[in-house]
Amino acid sequence: MNKLTFPNACQVMRWHFHPLGFEATMDAPCSMVARLFDRATGETLLAIAGIPCATVMQATDVELIIEAVEAELDACEPSSTLHSA
Repeated sequence: MNKLTFPNACQVMRWHFHPLGFEATMDAPCSMVARLFDRATGETLLAIAGIPCATVMQATDVELIIEAVEAELDACEPSSTLHSA
């Protein structure tokens, strides 16, 4: 099995979400806060707290985190589209 430390998992997620900015911090021993932001302005596009994680994770766990963040991002897009109309 392919295991990643928390910093390495964060790097994989940064690569995945590029060109958006991505940062994450552990807010408890088994959860994290993730933030997607616009690199040009620093504006936060999405912040999610309480995402289950560990200091060492399976690659499949990192994929699940990515999918959860993408689902939240997709859920936010329609409201921002309506807001700009």
